[in-house]
Amino acid sequence: MRDRLLDAVERLLVKGGVDAVRLDAVASEAGVSKGGLLHHFPSKRALVEGVVQRLVDRFETVLPGPDAPPGAYTRAWLDASIPSASPKDGDDSPDQVPIALLAAAGGPEVLDVLQRHYRVWQERLDADGLPPGVATLVRMAVDGWWTARLLGLAPPRDEAHVQLRRLVSGLIDQDGEPS
Repeated sequence: MRDRLLDAVERLLVKGGVDAVRLDAVASEAGVSKGGLLHHFPSKRALVEGVVQRLVDRFETVLPGPDAPPGAYTRAWLDASIPSASPKDGDDSPDQVPIALLAAAGGPEVLDVLQRHYRVWQERLDADGLPPGVATLVRMAVDGWWTARLLGLAPPRDEAHVQLRRLVSGLIDQDGEPS
């Protein structure tokens, strides 16, 4: 039931942002009673926090553990975040990171969930065995790509997307030295 409710929240977030996430709308979207919803999530904030936590958990499953070879964590970060091929115009698939970013607009408590995870992720990136700053540069490129895409700030498309991805990937492949 929790996943069904969180799926409904994700659909509403994609359709209309955080403002579209109202308890009655979520219950309707999930096909449950409002009482059934409140049994699992007592507030809108709890719903949005649940979506953020579920997305964080999904993201964590694709990241390697501490025994991975140098650069593997940074590579997994890039691969899980920026697709090799350019997204098509009008692609409205529910990308995980934009949903999390939309959810972050739900207030400081929700943003705090992301900030806590980012601190841990950054520590893991710093310990990934690449030259100082390289893994952070990759993370910042990923964050910039998603921000541009989410906000419509001239995100790279087509060949520009592919070239950007190649350049960022090259930082990891060359142990941090531009190729």
